[in-house]
Amino acid sequence: MSQLNQVLFHENSRVGADLKAWESTIGAQGLSKALADTAAIIPMIEQAGLRGLGGSGFPTFKKWQFVAAQPNEQDKYLICNGNEDEPGTFKDRILLQEAPHQVIEGACVTALACGINRIIFYINPDQTESISSMQTAVAQWGDSEWFNKVERALGKPLEVRVMPSSGHYIGGEETAAIESVEGHFPFPRGKPPFPAESGVHGKPTLINNMETLSNVSHIVRNGAEWFRSLGLGEATGTKIYCLSGDVLYPGAYELPMGTPLSTLINEYGGGMLMDKKLKAVFTGGPSNTILTPKDLDVPLDYENVAARDSSLGTGAMIVISEGTGIVKRVAEYVNFFAHSSCGQCPPCKNGTFYAAQLLTRIDTGRGSRADLHALKNLCNMLPGAGRCHMLDGAMKVLTSSMQHFMHEYEQAVDR
Repeated sequence: MSQLNQVLFHENSRVGADLKAWESTIGAQGLSKALADTAAIIPMIEQAGLRGLGGSGFPTFKKWQFVAAQPNEQDKYLICNGNEDEPGTFKDRILLQEAPHQVIEGACVTALACGINRIIFYINPDQTESISSMQTAVAQWGDSEWFNKVERALGKPLEVRVMPSSGHYIGGEETAAIESVEGHFPFPRGKPPFPAESGVHGKPTLINNMETLSNVSHIVRNGAEWFRSLGLGEATGTKIYCLSGDVLYPGAYELPMGTPLSTLINEYGGGMLMDKKLKAVFTGGPSNTILTPKDLDVPLDYENVAARDSSLGTGAMIVISEGTGIVKRVAEYVNFFAHSSCGQCPPCKNGTFYAAQLLTRIDTGRGSRADLHALKNLCNMLPGAGRCHMLDGAMKVLTSSMQHFMHEYEQAVDR
């Protein structure tokens, strides 16, 4: 892990929930600088090129500017999103368990930049170790002077709490997370209004992923140019790539943003299991498009992956070897989305369920050409029909699989 000892998993930050140990190394240095000049934080984040690392890749500073522009006399909320329920994605869980203090410090710096005084660490309830680690770490920060310093700089009472999310996959969508924080079922909201204007209890709300926040204090501590220099090519910073599937060494690897896919699989993943040939890579988890062996040279950053008609997403890479049926794998993923639908939008609830049924029939040899035609129609009709992006993700992976492996679908209905 070439950058592992320099950024998010700094070797001296592996101190669990021991705040004193964190402070004895690099801890709170970024926060100290932020307290000294809060006006400089957002420009520095802009210059660094930090982007949302939960999947969207949206420029972080723009989100912050929207919230910072709202009147500071009112409460403002920060939801630190660690719902992380998509298959193949497990980076936030590792950050929360192994380096909780840098997440908290990043959240405090973010609060200073935007005038936020309500910080909520929103964590998947199945990740009990992550919740326990963050509760212990937050308690230690509460016993120190840091929260008091942030509160004085804000000029209003600071509240920091750890909250289990709803446990639903859809609960990670930003407006669904707002509903959960308010105590409701996580139905995604329509936009506008956007969370920056009206979020939790109608107050300005910022939602950032845990990995995004983990970078913040390091950027403030070391400067924008330092962060930019960590990336390869035009990319900036580092990315935690969650590598799983048919590789020898699956795991979470923090590498320079823009690391080639071949390097991730062969140098860090140890190559393919049993020396099988690579067949496909599901990028960004199962809600995304597929890369094939011709894409092994692609630098894993937002622009270069997008140029291959794919998306980096959360940075999860699920590797599939020759001999694995694509139809079966896509059927499993679409079935996951069908069960994860909140039911608010009929096209999503019914469309994902119907697609999962068709895929199961085709995969088990009971499908027909009419079923295959129906799948194609769903791919054309359903994208954009839901309130959130879940339906689009389900259709995206289905469409991509049919583009690259239509012969497998045809063989399945012809047998």
